This record gives sequence, C-alpha cells and structure tokens, in this order.
Amino acid sequence: MRGIRRALARVKALARPDRNERYWSGHNVTLHAAFPSAAASLEYFHWRCAQYHPYLDLMPVAGQDGKVVLDYGCGPGDDLVGFAHYSRPARLIGADISGQSLAEAADRLKVHGAAPELVHVTEADGRLPLPDGSVDYVHSSGVIHHTKDPVAVLRELRRVIRPDGHGRVMVYNYDSLWVHLYVAYVKQVKERRYPGMDIRAAFARTTDGEACPISRAYRPAEFCDMCRQAGFDCRFQGAAVSMWECGLLPQRFDAIQSRHLAAEHRDFLLGLTLDDRGMPRYGDAYAGIDGCYLLRPV
Repeated sequence: MRGIRRALARVKALARPDRNERYWSGHNVTLHAAFPSAAASLEYFHWRCAQYHPYLDLMPVAGQDGKVVLDYGCGPGDDLVGFAHYSRPARLIGADISGQSLAEAADRLKVHGAAPELVHVTEADGRLPLPDGSVDYVHSSGVIHHTKDPVAVLRELRRVIRPDGHGRVMVYNYDSLWVHLYVAYVKQVKERRYPGMDIRAAFARTTDGEACPISRAYRPAEFCDMCRQAGFDCRFQGAAVSMWECGLLPQRFDAIQSRHLAAEHRDFLLGLTLDDRGMPRYGDAYAGIDGCYLLRPV
C-alpha cells in the first residue's frame, strides 16, 4: 500500500505546475495585453524592441524564409509576431512552460493571420516534442537564465537543431549597468536593500519581480562555457542596453564616489564610454542587460 501511495504522490507532483510555470503563467512580458489588430500588435512589437538598443540587430526576426524556426520560451508571442511578419518560415514553432502565455500567443498571432505550432514543455521533463535535427533556426530571448538547469535546456536545443543550423540566444548580461549601477548602488547602497546578499543573489530579486523563482546574469565567458558543454560553438555578439538603464546613467558619478560601493562595480563604471548618441559602452559592447549570443552546433 505504501508503494502505491508513493507512486500516486509522484504522479500528482508531476501533474502540478511547478513554481516556475506558476510564476510565468501569472507574469509575462506583455502583462497579458490583448491586441485588437495586427497594426496594434506590430506597434507594440516595435515599441518593445526600441526599449533595448540594438536588440533587433542582435536578435533579428527577418531572414528565415523557408526555414523551420523554433522560438524557445516564446511567452505570449512577441517575437513570434516578428518572425510571422518579417520572415516567411516554412514552419514556425513556439514552445513555453506557460499554458496561459501560449493561449495568449495563439490569440495574438490570429490577428496576423498566422497559426504557429505552439507546444507546452515542462521543466520536469524538458524534452521538446520534435525529432532530432529538425529545426533550422533556434531563437530564445530572455528565457534560459530563468531555467533550473540551463545546460540541460541547451542540450535539448542542440538535439533538435540541424547540423548546419544555428541559433541566437539572449540571456541577462553581468557586464551591465543593471548589475553594477542599479543593483550594486541604487538598490544595495542608496536604498539599503538586500543586506548581506552577494550581487548575484540581489540581482535575482530585481529583474522580473522579487518573487521570480530563478534569474541569473552571465559574463560572456560563463555562458559560452555552458554552451560548449551542450555541444555548441558560442560567440558573444554584443549586448542590448535598455532605455531604463540609460536613464540611470547620471547616478554613476555618485556611485563612483560612494565608499560603500565595491571596487568591482566602481571599476566597471569608470570603464564606461559613450557612443555618439550617448549610449553607454563597456569594452566593445553596449553596457546593457541583454547579452546576445550566436550558437552553432559542433
């Protein structure tokens, strides 16, 4: 009897949405907005992309005509809209852990006359319902840094991508104003939030709501190492900086003067330069939250 009860308990646990799925069903990037027309949907798509410079250059949605495209972690369909409008993929697939977001994506894509294949995945299983080597192009924006086992997710993407295919992934960027100015100075020094937390733990509280179950930021070498473990060649393409981060820039001078700011963050802020439009750069990349990578199977 005890064995039967344990087995039933395992089945029930697998049937329940996990914490990540529950969270991302209640919280998504469009805040559950409805779009009455294709024009309204496209206007939102372009407005959102404009908040992150130069997101569309680093994570393009054009150029995939005739390809099998997978948007892993498609949420309520923002980038699916981009692929449906600016490419003519032979097959467009959106995968997500949130059934609520998939339903919203289906409704939104209808106004564009598009019907992507939408598949529900679970972190408990993790396997995509796709054959090996069946996808030409994988796109994943702002998702892998929220997963329990990023290397396992990358390995699953490696499984479904064709040997001559490729992908682009955006994950949160450690070398950013978000980490070194907003979290390290504004939140931890000025507001005295998250006392005793290291910078990465504090960062996790600041991106997608304090209750977000998992949120990580990676340096390029860290993320590329995970991709290599999963069977990809990985190249950092640059970062997109949010307009919200740019609005914090004047505070960098106060931050540099603070005796409470750790040297790591002070040195980052001292190393910033501005381009001819006033956008902040760190080294060869914009100093923004969206780190973007090109992946090719090896």
